[in-house]
Amino acid sequence: MQMVKTAGYRTFQFVFHYGALCLPWRKAIRVEGAGAIQRIPALLNREGVKRPMVVTDPGLMAAGVAPAVLQVLKEAALPYGLYDTVASNPTIALVEELVTAYRQEGCDGFVAIGGGSSMDAAKAAAARIARPGKSIRQMSGLLRVGRKLPPFLAVPTTAGTGSETTIAALITDEQTHHKAALMDLHLIPKYAILDPALTVGLPPQITAATGMDALTHAIEAYLCWTYNTKESLRYAEEAVSIIFANLERAYADGGDLTARMNMLTASYLAGFAFTRAGVGNVHAIAHTLGGLYNTPHGLANAVILPVVLEDYGPAVWPRLARLADLAGVRREGSVEERAATFLQAIRDMNHRMGIPAGFDFIREEDIPQMVAWAGAEANPLYPVPVLYSPERYRTIIERIRI
Repeated sequence: MQMVKTAGYRTFQFVFHYGALCLPWRKAIRVEGAGAIQRIPALLNREGVKRPMVVTDPGLMAAGVAPAVLQVLKEAALPYGLYDTVASNPTIALVEELVTAYRQEGCDGFVAIGGGSSMDAAKAAAARIARPGKSIRQMSGLLRVGRKLPPFLAVPTTAGTGSETTIAALITDEQTHHKAALMDLHLIPKYAILDPALTVGLPPQITAATGMDALTHAIEAYLCWTYNTKESLRYAEEAVSIIFANLERAYADGGDLTARMNMLTASYLAGFAFTRAGVGNVHAIAHTLGGLYNTPHGLANAVILPVVLEDYGPAVWPRLARLADLAGVRREGSVEERAATFLQAIRDMNHRMGIPAGFDFIREEDIPQMVAWAGAEANPLYPVPVLYSPERYRTIIERIRI
């Protein structure tokens, strides 16, 4: 039975690869550098937006990060609506609150400020505005939005999710605790405002987790057996190289604007790479942790990444060896040796930044649900280098359970 499923999954991925070549792929337009937020009013004016809905979270309001963007809008005499209560792992109910606020305020565009949670909530709300007759549950899955969103500017304050350039919005169903993805080309923001000054106050642990999130995006995209293009492979390679050179610098010195800007660039590149090529079993398992336990997505990816890469074995050694070369961790030895060195470099970086090797909150009774959700997410869509059976998902989950 598993052999039949494997053949079916691989056939789907092969066919989808060629179908994807016909899709109208695009990138978010990058507006980058210290002070880039000053250009937001002009960009909104260019898009004909008279009253944007600003979407952010309480932490960024308290830290003064979101208010800095609001001040730019005030100085430009541009009225706006404000939804500043986005929570980590946003739910369908939260998205519906945001949709109501958008309509009540008479808004005509979005400015999403924050990490993946704020951007994903805003994307999902924008999809609901574009498709008022469809629920979030109905739009979950691949290419189910199908309409142009209101003008959308993404202002990342972390360097990791890549949501400022991706087709995805991850929303948790509060009834089932399942974290589902809306995936549609219309969800790619029009502009990505990459201003390193907004990330200076980021706590070291968030810098670490979001940076490892970006690394996971780049590596999983790079390992996909199909969907990749020359451009997505190049972007993934560039992102890995940049992250290894800059993440720990940004972690150690939050005021290092060069490292912060480089990490924003890496996040953008990795975001495009996985948007085009896909992710894999790391993400499929990580999303179950976010849905069940509200685990920050970057932290979940950081913990799971080296475990899954090691489990893939020889199927990924050549590409991991190539990444070892690019990351500067090892350029000599056999393919297996260089791949092993790269894996150890990931573990060492996690350790130096205080990221644990596993989680102590995973309940035994939840594992069957995690296995089912991970398998349903990954198969047949994700072109992973190694297809996992339910038993193999369980093995990985047991390895990260401490």
